[in-house]
Amino acid sequence: MTAVNAERSLPIEPPSVSDERVREQVWSLLAGGHQGRLVLERRAVQRFPYPHLVLLTPVGPDGRTPRSESIVVVGKHLSERGLGFFHPKPVPYRKIIASLRSPQGAVAHFLMEITWCRFTEQGWYEGGGRFLRPVPDPRGNRPLAAAS
Repeated sequence: MTAVNAERSLPIEPPSVSDERVREQVWSLLAGGHQGRLVLERRAVQRFPYPHLVLLTPVGPDGRTPRSESIVVVGKHLSERGLGFFHPKPVPYRKIIASLRSPQGAVAHFLMEITWCRFTEQGWYEGGGRFLRPVPDPRGNRPLAAAS
């Protein structure tokens, strides 16, 4: 049974189902890129370097309908709960779909809530947020390379 969060008008899956689906897809993204290089952290949730380009697609209140052109950001860290990234301009949206590619070429798409952003001394921004759930490709399965 799926609950609805009236404030955000987003369908919310039970945490155990949604969290497990996110966890499975994150581990498939990490599977080929960090063999033998994992270092344990003291954080509650392990973060892993993710120095890859990520496509962010702003979405409307339904969590599916694109609101604006997609942008490309540079990944920093990936965990089972979310993503940190660098970007050249502020991201004016709270809800986005993050499209990440695995080393094997598979692409995972996550509805994500951007929860923080800060300006860096180098003139870029660092931001990040939490994964809410896996979602279908917001661009209708077009290749990521076709992003504008």
